[in-house]
Amino acid sequence: MPVMTRGLYARELPAWALLPLMTGAIEGGVVGVIVKKVYDGVVDDDLLNLMVAMLTGLQAIANVLSFVWATLGHGRHKIRMLMALQVGCAAMVALPALAPETPAGLILFSVGIVGARLCWSGVVTLRSAVWAANYPRHMRARVAGKFATIQAIVLASVSVGIGMLMDHDPHAYRWAYPLAAGAGLLGACAYSRIRVRGHKSLLKSERRATRKNLARPSLNPIAIIRFLRDDRDFGHFMLCQFLLGTGNMMITAPLIIVLTDVYHMDYIQSIALMTSIPIIMMPFVIPAWSRLLDRVHIVRFRSLHSWIFVITNILLLISVTTGWIPGLWLAAVVRGVAFGGGVLAWNLGHHDFADVATSSAYMGVHVTLTGFRGLIAPFVGVGLYELLQHAYPTGAPVFLLSLLLGTAGALGFVWLSKRLPDGGAISRIG
Repeated sequence: MPVMTRGLYARELPAWALLPLMTGAIEGGVVGVIVKKVYDGVVDDDLLNLMVAMLTGLQAIANVLSFVWATLGHGRHKIRMLMALQVGCAAMVALPALAPETPAGLILFSVGIVGARLCWSGVVTLRSAVWAANYPRHMRARVAGKFATIQAIVLASVSVGIGMLMDHDPHAYRWAYPLAAGAGLLGACAYSRIRVRGHKSLLKSERRATRKNLARPSLNPIAIIRFLRDDRDFGHFMLCQFLLGTGNMMITAPLIIVLTDVYHMDYIQSIALMTSIPIIMMPFVIPAWSRLLDRVHIVRFRSLHSWIFVITNILLLISVTTGWIPGLWLAAVVRGVAFGGGVLAWNLGHHDFADVATSSAYMGVHVTLTGFRGLIAPFVGVGLYELLQHAYPTGAPVFLLSLLLGTAGALGFVWLSKRLPDGGAISRIG
């Protein structure tokens, strides 16, 4: 790390090595598989599948409250608020340990995961301002990539570990989740050491800024429309992101259902396909993606990166249609390559449209729209699967629709990238 950022990076890295020990337990692929297997036969199958859809989409759904967090954090001490959210997340992560294997237990389990995800959406929203203040644009992707790499290693380890534990003992979640919560508390303590460069100036600028009337986030959802209207380039970018993200989100729950009900895979196989393998691949590709993102505008980056998701969807469609099991594993690998770039683009992309004072507000719009996708896509996927299940037991129409939406989004990014000056090189467009 360069001298100016070395101390900040050294303080932040331990937190992102500890916090994923907690968030790994609430990954959609992990909780979706656990709920599908633990409560199979306990509640009605249709209801259970809807719960799986909700839990797998929850990482996105929780982001609907992003504007709440952006508003509450506007002009307030960033590190203290982030710590409070991390502690709240840890408290909720411990809750599933108390859930019995009854219909009421399913509700209690889900409440814990929902609460944890709501708190974590605040962390995702507010840390954007910290990164914007502490790390310059030309190296921000490299720094975020290093954080994402250590998180990916930890998340993959946690997901594999939970899968192995659950295969050995179906009740292992009763003590695994409290341990994960304890790790989260340690991560929050580590995060308390972080400092924000120019924090006082940042807080003053947030309180005073009036640029485009965007500097102060609003609890009013109409504020999203104002954002997209006043910054049309950002609005077009969000539309393409919406198409691509909807296609990706809608297949997670149906894929879990197919792996469990059609292919009868155990915990470790299901979690490996849904979570572990994609996450394990991320550290291998994040350095290359981060170098690209440091050099080009996010629109140019997405015009290249999005096609990896399209390839993933093609592999999934072929695999579920023909029963080609190796194709599912290959798709998991390719999906991990896409995730490696996606985690950087999702966390940093809005900075190419915003400045430091408005970064939380832009992130609020971006994350809130992700939440709207989460409210729609998983239920559309499961609903379509249930509707056509008798004719297509492997859910081929769901994966075809996902492919079409993803392709539309990728083509939209290509169109937008052609409008960038000088090919989107960051050194020339700022």
